[in-house]
Formats: sequence, structure tokens, C-alpha cells
Amino acid sequence: MKFIDVATIKLFAGKGGDGAVAFHRELYVPKGGPSGGDGGNGGSIIFVGDEGINTLLDLKYQREIKAADGKNGIIKNMHGKNASNKYIRVPLGTLIYNNQTNEIIIDITNNQQKHVLVKGGQGGRGNARFANAKNKAPTIFEAGDLGETVEIRCELKVLADVGLVGLPNAGKSTLLAKISKAKPQIADYPFTTLTPHLGVVRDQNQYIFVVADLPGLIAGAAAGKGLGHDFLRNIERCKLIAHVLDMSGNYGTEDVYQNYLSVKTELKNYNYKLELRSEIIVANKMDIEMATENLVKFKSQMPAVKIIEVSGLMQQNLSLLVNEIGTILTKIKDNKALWQLDEPLVEAGDYKVYTYNNPLETEVEVVNLGNGVLKVSGDAVYKAYHKTPITTYDNLLLFNKKLQDLKVFEILRAKGAKAGDTVRIFDYELKWDG
Repeated sequence: MKFIDVATIKLFAGKGGDGAVAFHRELYVPKGGPSGGDGGNGGSIIFVGDEGINTLLDLKYQREIKAADGKNGIIKNMHGKNASNKYIRVPLGTLIYNNQTNEIIIDITNNQQKHVLVKGGQGGRGNARFANAKNKAPTIFEAGDLGETVEIRCELKVLADVGLVGLPNAGKSTLLAKISKAKPQIADYPFTTLTPHLGVVRDQNQYIFVVADLPGLIAGAAAGKGLGHDFLRNIERCKLIAHVLDMSGNYGTEDVYQNYLSVKTELKNYNYKLELRSEIIVANKMDIEMATENLVKFKSQMPAVKIIEVSGLMQQNLSLLVNEIGTILTKIKDNKALWQLDEPLVEAGDYKVYTYNNPLETEVEVVNLGNGVLKVSGDAVYKAYHKTPITTYDNLLLFNKKLQDLKVFEILRAKGAKAGDTVRIFDYELKWDG
């Protein structure tokens, strides 16, 4: 199965239920008051971090996710049923972006961390809510608010303390299998590892850390070649980069130092701060002939760097490697400046609500289409149009009052509206009486 680490989805929260228009009718109560109940709230969509999930496969093939609508209010002041929220479980390390603005919404890093991505619409009020001393039998009601909607992009970045990086077939998978209980696929050909594998490791001081065996890099990976961004996206979260080098130089056919520089170049081209991340060099395959000769040459080119000589296959010096990694991690674990790319993305918490922002548009816009037709639109007008259906006379009066408050009538006169002209307000066509 291919590793799925990017998914783009449209989210639609549920609409609130409409309020009801009803009057109390009972034997010997000929003039019962208004009894229309409120509509129920629409369902929200909530993302939850789940440490038991490893990929975004469940989201990859979903183009959109919709929450249920709230139920309409009914007679006898009965409230419509609130819709259930929809919970979407994602792996830890999932970054969620607004796909339109590229804004980071939330960085899910904790198990059971919850975040409301789109909030369900509030239910509309029934006519029982509008009774007063002047109007004891109102037919006024409200439609439920629309649920929020947003297109998001989910990117999964592996959460690990140490990332094993290197060219294909450098022996990363063998090392991970030997120092942990992980079981990555191991074979004598390039790109055996197509998906990140995680292993839990404990050093001699009982310090526990997570090591990731990441797919091999090739030249041009930062530009997307090979596994490209699939690899580099996952190395961003690692506190320590362990460069695993095949010190045999692929049995003498390659320059080990150039291989190291190639990997460093790709890290820098993808994100310049990756090049500055704490690193350790692991000289692997020291059991192979020519490895010692290549190591001497490599050390002359990298004199100031500490190198751990190991053989994953023969299990040589693996304890030394593990303890060295544990020592380095102990020093940097409390100093986030040594490994974080930027400032904290979004503060993690138990339950966060994403502040949904509609693109700002003109509040009221009036266009004279000619032939006695004028079109009215705008955010404020749409809110009044949606919230106040003109299916009752009282609601028609209320809708006109809202338009008057928005100075729509003044704008219509300024645009040349004459008695008898047609005014289009979304799905409504009304006659202008001047």
C-alpha cells in the first residue's frame, strides 16, 4: 500500500433547523398562543488526533465530508433535534491547512487532541420567541443558519526524534530493525523503503526515543524527483538527523563524501534550516572490504565531525550508536530552538475551534440591469434573505425592515428604481412601489 500523506477535502458543517410557525390548539382553548419551536443546531466537523492511525488513506479518496443538518422546530414549543457532530480521526503529526489561503489551521500532535474545523449552523427561532405585548400571535420565524464550509489540505509529517537519512540502499532499514523491534522491509535493492517506519529505542540510561527509517533520497528530491517531497516532508519533524552512509561506496563504485554532500544539498534546497539541524554521521557497512579505506578518506574531508562506525548487518557498535544518539537528544530535547523550523505553528490543546473567515465582500451591492430590473446582493443582504424567509406576511414586513436598515431602499432610488420595477434579491423577485 502506498504511503498516503496528503489529502485535500471540502468540509461542510450542517445547517441549523428552521424555526416553526404554530399555534396552540386544544379543546376549550380557542385562542392558544404561538407554539412554534426552535430549530436544532447543525452538526460540526471535528478532527481528532489518533495515535493508532498511521496514514491519511481514509481521507485520500473523500472529496468532501458533510455533517448532518439540525431538525426543524415543531409544534407545542418542541425544539428540533440537534445534529450529531462528525468526528474525523487523523494520525499524529497531521498539519491542516486552509487550501484556499494556505493558512495553517491546526497542527495535531497529541493523542485525542480535538479541533473544530467547521461549526454547524445555529437553529432558527420559532414564532413562540417573537410574541410580545403588541403582537400576541406573530407568524415570524427564522431559518437556521448555514453551516460553515472550508476546503482543507491535510499533510502528514512523521513524528520522530531521529530521522535516518541517506541514499537508497544505505542500510537504514537494517539499522532500524537491529536497534528496535520495528520490522521494515529489507532487501538488496534501492527504494526498498517506500514508506516511513518507526521504531522505539532505549539507550543505556533508559532514555526512550523514536527513530524513523525514511525513504532514500536521490539528487533532485527537493524538486520532487523520486520520492522527493514525500521524504522531505517527514524529515521536518525530526530533532536529530542521522546520516547513514554506505562506507563501502557501493562496493567502490561511488564517492562516499559526494553521496553525503548530495543528501545535504537536498535538505538545504527543500528548507535551508534543515541543513542546520543537529546531525550525526553513521558510517555503515564497515564489515565490507574497502569501507576502512573509504572511511580514512572521508575523515580527512570531514575532520571536525564525529563519526560512529557500525555494521547493521553484523550488529557491530550498535549500542555505541544508540547511546550517542540518546546523549545528543538529551541535550536538545528542552531547547526547541535547536530543531524547530519556525515559531510554534498552532498551540495544541484539548479542544480548539477554528475561526472561520469568509472572504470579505461588499455588504450591499445594487446593479441596474436595465429594462426595469435591478439586482440586489451582498453579504449583509444574503444574511437577511436566508434568515428571514418571506413565506408569512410578518416575515415579509420584517424582511423589508432589515432591507431598510441596510439602506437598500436609498441605494435603489439612487440607482434609478421606478414604481413597478422588478427587484431581484437572490431567488426573490419583488415589485418596487417607490
